[in-house]
Amino acid sequence: MRQRFPAALLAALTAALLGLLPASGATAAPADPAPAAAPAQLPAEARGDQPYASYWHPGTLLNWDPATDPDARFNRSRVPLRPRVSDPALKANPNARPGEGKVASLVSFAPTSNNPSQGSANPHYYAFGHWQYVDTLVFWGGSASEGLILAPNATVIDAAHRNGVKVYGTVFFPPTAYGGQIQWVRDFTQKNGSRYPVADKLVQVAQHYGFDGWFVNQETAGGDAALATALREQMRYARSLGPVEFMWYDAMTESGSVSWQDALTSANDSFLQEGGRRTSDAMFLDFGWNASGLDSSRTLARGLGRDEHELFAGIDTEANGHQTSVPWSAVFPAGREHVTSLGIYRPEWTYTSSANRADAEAREARFWDGANGDPSNTATSSAWKGLAHYIPESSPVTAKPFVTSFGAGQGDFYHARGVRVSSAGWNNLSLQDVPPTYRWLVTSTSPSGTRLTPSIDHTDAYEGGSSLRLTGQLDGVNTVRLYQTRLPVAADTRLSVVLKTPAAGPTRLRAAISFTDAPTAFTTLDLGATTSAGWERRTLDLSAYSGRTIAQIGLEAAGSVPAYDVRIGQLAVHDGAVDAASAPTGVTVLGSADVSAGRKSLRLAWTPSATGSVRHYEVYRRDADGGRTFLGATPNDAYFVSRLDREGTESTTTLEVEAVSAEYGRSPAATATVPWTDGTGTNLALNRPATASGQCNGAETAAKAVNGTVTGGTTDKWCTTTTAKWLEVDLGSPRALDRFVVRHAAAGGEDAAWNTRDFTVKVRASTADPWTTAVTVTGSTAAVTTHPVSATARHVRLEITRPTQTSDPAARIYEFEAWGP
Repeated sequence: MRQRFPAALLAALTAALLGLLPASGATAAPADPAPAAAPAQLPAEARGDQPYASYWHPGTLLNWDPATDPDARFNRSRVPLRPRVSDPALKANPNARPGEGKVASLVSFAPTSNNPSQGSANPHYYAFGHWQYVDTLVFWGGSASEGLILAPNATVIDAAHRNGVKVYGTVFFPPTAYGGQIQWVRDFTQKNGSRYPVADKLVQVAQHYGFDGWFVNQETAGGDAALATALREQMRYARSLGPVEFMWYDAMTESGSVSWQDALTSANDSFLQEGGRRTSDAMFLDFGWNASGLDSSRTLARGLGRDEHELFAGIDTEANGHQTSVPWSAVFPAGREHVTSLGIYRPEWTYTSSANRADAEAREARFWDGANGDPSNTATSSAWKGLAHYIPESSPVTAKPFVTSFGAGQGDFYHARGVRVSSAGWNNLSLQDVPPTYRWLVTSTSPSGTRLTPSIDHTDAYEGGSSLRLTGQLDGVNTVRLYQTRLPVAADTRLSVVLKTPAAGPTRLRAAISFTDAPTAFTTLDLGATTSAGWERRTLDLSAYSGRTIAQIGLEAAGSVPAYDVRIGQLAVHDGAVDAASAPTGVTVLGSADVSAGRKSLRLAWTPSATGSVRHYEVYRRDADGGRTFLGATPNDAYFVSRLDREGTESTTTLEVEAVSAEYGRSPAATATVPWTDGTGTNLALNRPATASGQCNGAETAAKAVNGTVTGGTTDKWCTTTTAKWLEVDLGSPRALDRFVVRHAAAGGEDAAWNTRDFTVKVRASTADPWTTAVTVTGSTAAVTTHPVSATARHVRLEITRPTQTSDPAARIYEFEAWGP
């Protein structure tokens, strides 16, 4: 993406390109002469390592298969795209124009590589909280050395979809100065008969992971008209497979040259619309646009039969955030129809430039809400009034149940029902609640003009890591508008509020709701007094309003209190009693990695709840004192536990997975057990009789895999090239087993590309019994893999289905160990 940098910033960018700064997205390391055959994966023991977001070059994407990609399961979003509403009568700012300009946000959440699939232990994170002003989020990234095609991770898709925002992955062909190769573009557009194989994969990735489309940025020089035509045909082909959308970046023209137009022109309009054929769904115009260019773009778009608001005039906020110079009147002229939509490049400046979380939140508020922290009042001497000045709020709160605990998607601890179940920091946007529609709208009848201050409080929570807090001098009636909604009221509809006061006593607080037949007129319901300083729930019967539809939800505080302080831990609208989902089943440890002697990381999976609507699953460990500690949560059916610590000398740890329903009912827990060893167990396979499907030569027999050594050279292994590849060991009698260890090619000093990729371990108690699969591994790259089990067996069998990382057909096993007490 073309950028105009001052010298100092250019120097910083150059350092980032050389790998000296933690750059991300397009500003990553320069090209390798030959990119890796697959995304880099850290060595793992039985795939118990950290899963990451997916990225590819065109050639490696063709080899991608979710069935064999060990990280694919962890990158799937389970949150569908929510519909949104935007009532013009409820917009915060009188200047905002509904139904016109939209916002596309190009965000780099982390570098292209090593971007965790499901959050991490860092509580300071870009946990974006102003989804109400965004229509499309582009998961920005890609680099010549890492990968050109970047799929969004599950947490971002989950959060965006919960807020009704579409998510696009990125296809980035960098300039040649940054390692771009025109051959990659040709590889991308290769055709096989009537098919475009890479396009088939783009659609497969989007549909498997659950996101909505792709942002295509082609800035590599050396193309021609035929290549430009192929790109257009490919996008149309992919769209026909649907549903998948494309946004085209204004760089490559129809001649094949890279020439930024800063507008929709006759040189690039075929990338949007070609005659009666729709090529892409939108176009991102480069940053050099002006008023006349946008006016002509609108005229041309209309002439093509397209909405001018499918054009996004780009602004680059990566360096200066809300101090970026923008010709606002050219795109959003005061009092007149929006000329185009707005594309924001790198709004995460609010986070990357911040000193701490509070600073990041203040910068984000300034960026989106304006200088006064009030979207209804954007008056300022600054040219940057905030996006709320132009764009009316949208809301995904369109169906019951609606529950929010004001979770920000990050925290310094984790609470469940007001109880602290973890004191560790975390980020996970999959757990973010729908943020308040209005940040913040408070009216007051105070004679002195004082108003309460709402805030997201990170020091206490009912669920998750944060809550809503109202503080300040209360002197009159304060009305806090929180959510715009479209929630029908039935005879059994209830409004539930969980709150906390510093001490028992009157809350002076009422729930406030309005209805679509009078959306600005609030009806209030008293929340009474508290009986303690802990969390308390108030459940209000809304049956008197049956047949009407809730348009807004807020709070009203009235009275006289010099230092008012109330926390809201949860706000919910649901029908009838709180529903719970059934428990998940079949919790399985897919693999573990020993981080240290007393610490593991784990990949878990389970079968989803058979009944009930599940918001997410929470993962716990059972503690020695009978309590339990929260390890993480996901809407998915698989989760990576980055840290499981052994308590004392415990021999096993019990893991629990429970379903949290859409109404925050909790299921019984499903369990799994993780064994611990002191390194003093016995390798029961050592020097036991071993047989195999074959051997590569007379020296590389099955016995070499159970002789206890890996240091005897390249013949100190079992090797075979047979079609079916198996190694079987007789332990002599049924023995209790707690783990298998397999030492692959690199453990004996051979090339890591020959480490076994896909295999299973099977067990049986006698020759009369059928084989039972105890371990299944796909996509392993490790030299040594460890597989915790709880089994009793006499016969153990290693079956190899993919012997190497390449096409080499030989299986190479230096040791196959079966450990027990």
